Amino acid sequence: MLESLREAVLEANLELPRRGLVTYTWGNVSGIDRDAGLVVIKPSGVRYEDLTAASLVVVDLKTGETVEGTLRPSSDTKTHLELYRAFPTIGGIVHTHSPYAVAWAQAGRDIPCYGTTHADYFYGPVPCARHLSPAELNEDYEKNTGAVIVDTFRHRHLDPDAMPAVICRSHGPFTWGKDAAEAVYHAAVLEEVARMAALTRLIDPSAMPAPQALLDKHYRRKHGKNAYYGQK
Repeated sequence: MLESLREAVLEANLELPRRGLVTYTWGNVSGIDRDAGLVVIKPSGVRYEDLTAASLVVVDLKTGETVEGTLRPSSDTKTHLELYRAFPTIGGIVHTHSPYAVAWAQAGRDIPCYGTTHADYFYGPVPCARHLSPAELNEDYEKNTGAVIVDTFRHRHLDPDAMPAVICRSHGPFTWGKDAAEAVYHAAVLEEVARMAALTRLIDPSAMPAPQALLDKHYRRKHGKNAYYGQK
């Protein structure tokens, strides 16, 4: 089932350790077939070096039930499903515990846009979602993690296509994209801009974000109908 999607999600998962974004089994990638209403995701706790396309798990988008696979899906599956349901344009999701993104999450701070590297990919500061309440933790931790992310985007009027990342308070980052490969790409970029922002704050704790005009210019030259960066 979903052979090509399985291969794409496998390759995306294997890219995480190549990019230094995960330690041991700390992370996962999923991809979705919207027409079929099915999600392919990494199995829980399986080492990356042991992953195969066949070991990935297929789950139903609506019910979350396993459709194909003998292993348990990632413990973060319900978070992925909440994001797929709320953000219909995304085709792949990544969760990691990459250190600089996690550091900002543990500090409970948005990642500021200090310069053009950030502005090329994320239209504004990367939001830090709030802590879950004790009731939310006890009721359904992973599902409510997704719900809090969605609520953060709705409350702040953020476009998930223009802001393909979030950090969860005291937890870590989730990124997404048009497919699993782009979601991993955004995870790698997020870690780099989180590192740059931390170094900027270290050099000058009172550093100001980049001007809005610069953010607009750099984001729009790479995205949207008037983009001109790269080749056609």
